[in-house]
Amino acid sequence: MAKTSSNTPQAIRGTQDIFGPDAEAFAFVTETFERVRKLYRFRRAEMPVFEKTEVFARSIGETTDIVSKEMYSFEDRGGDSLTLRPEFTAGIARAYLTNGWQQHAPLKLATHGPLFRYERPQKGRYRQFHQIDAEIVGAGEPQADVELLAMADQLLRELGIAGVTLQLNTLGDADSRDAWRAALVQYFDRYRSDLSEDSQDRLDRNPLRILDSKDPRDQTIAANAPRIDDFLSIAASEFFDDVTDGLRAAGVNYKRSASLVRGLDYYRHTAFEFVPDAGSAAAAALGSQSTVLGGGRYDGLMESLGGPATPAVGWAAGIERLAMLVGERAPDLLEAMVLVENDAGMAAAIELLSRLRNSGVSADIMATGSPKKRYDKAVKQNPQHILRVDERGYHGMSGEGDDARILAAIGRPPA
Repeated sequence: MAKTSSNTPQAIRGTQDIFGPDAEAFAFVTETFERVRKLYRFRRAEMPVFEKTEVFARSIGETTDIVSKEMYSFEDRGGDSLTLRPEFTAGIARAYLTNGWQQHAPLKLATHGPLFRYERPQKGRYRQFHQIDAEIVGAGEPQADVELLAMADQLLRELGIAGVTLQLNTLGDADSRDAWRAALVQYFDRYRSDLSEDSQDRLDRNPLRILDSKDPRDQTIAANAPRIDDFLSIAASEFFDDVTDGLRAAGVNYKRSASLVRGLDYYRHTAFEFVPDAGSAAAAALGSQSTVLGGGRYDGLMESLGGPATPAVGWAAGIERLAMLVGERAPDLLEAMVLVENDAGMAAAIELLSRLRNSGVSADIMATGSPKKRYDKAVKQNPQHILRVDERGYHGMSGEGDDARILAAIGRPPA
């Protein structure tokens, strides 16, 4: 690898330059996502990379680590506070309210692109990272949750990702959640001094988050904490039953996880994560960054942005993490290499190359070096066929079998 000058600017910490097999794996994830979202009739959406800071502060919560520590916020020349998006859902909610998308409800949306958080870079986690995202806005029925989970399950299968289990929980409706939260505060307050410092802080801000703490001190105490099932209303219990019945009908396997929570108050009912199984190849690849895909129902979010009460559910997954699980991928198969045997054949070769590509054939050209080097380089590209061209035009094809599209492109349709 060539050395760079000490004067050459270096990449910013927490960013990455993606190339080669890694880039092919990245593209495979997004291409598969695009194909699957079309199967489920999710409409493509694009939102700005930056929003007014209040969009995230009001939707994610002023007291969360994302808002207080991790957002890239700046003041523009007009004096407005803007923020590079740290997640998709808030921007989608803002767009739904400001663009009149309510007329399309229930609206199934899908998007993907870069996000930004100032956090400690580690395996599978960057300061500029990328996610795929799917949301159903304006649908309060359990079927919407089932639809999203079935889509996520099919996506992971079509990516070839195995050894991953859907972990599922319910947070109940607003009344159920409020009663459960009060019971958790009362319970954990008895052990405040024994909790980790982070969970002591969570007790005052997001007590539900203590349940999914990774600190052994917290886990011991949380093991006997009140469970949501003791506080579910009849309606909330029936909602969760409908979700699980729908998953079974769709052939989606799941595991109940009573410790799976969402800390913000606007989350209701279904919460879920796809997590690698212990000892699986997926777990080894991701290390401590265990969640592959996660989401939940957030029926109270639109109200936090000044809109009417609007049910919604969604999920997101990091493209980098999915690409790690997909593994290195070679470029798509090269079907035809046009070998220019001498410079006098260049015009004929370019014409042939154009005909091949217009016929849907993956093709490239080799036209530098001595004739022998050209041939050797062409072979190294491992094409299905090598088409030889000189000043007289096309005059030979090597490879296994005759490809009908190639023969048609070069003016020799199959008999």
